[in-house]
Amino acid sequence: MSYLTLDEYQRKWIFSHHSMPVSEQDLESIKPMTPARASQLWKENISAHSPDVDRLSASDWPMKDANWKETLDWMIAWESDEQCLPVGIDEFLNWQDDVTVYFCYEKYNVIETKWSVFKRNWKNFLFYDDGPILIGRRRKEALWFDSKGNVKLGYRD
Repeated sequence: MSYLTLDEYQRKWIFSHHSMPVSEQDLESIKPMTPARASQLWKENISAHSPDVDRLSASDWPMKDANWKETLDWMIAWESDEQCLPVGIDEFLNWQDDVTVYFCYEKYNVIETKWSVFKRNWKNFLFYDDGPILIGRRRKEALWFDSKGNVKLGYRD
């Protein structure tokens, strides 16, 4: 099996927090990966050697400045009462709603969902903002969030 149930997921509370409830339908589409599957995806798409963003090497694509086009503020939108993504993200990605996305917290903690589900619930995903990277299946575009309220918009190698 490649996924944990949400009940098995250590950070389940981010999707059941009373201040930001997630619909039952969306909860069914939020799939935390097993550590083994998350590790495989991380190695193939983020870094073959580093277990988290704090230890990425200069040869890992996220560490190459040329891969990043722009930096935006996400914290203002997160703190607002509106659910929409920070201005500029949706325009940059321009993905169809059914694109499979991977929200990568670290090597053993990756969540798979659909772009539409992420857009509706992005604030929940960012309860943990310690450097997660969002990538899409068969897409070059990527987002890299930091705990200072910034998100880098760029492209994977």
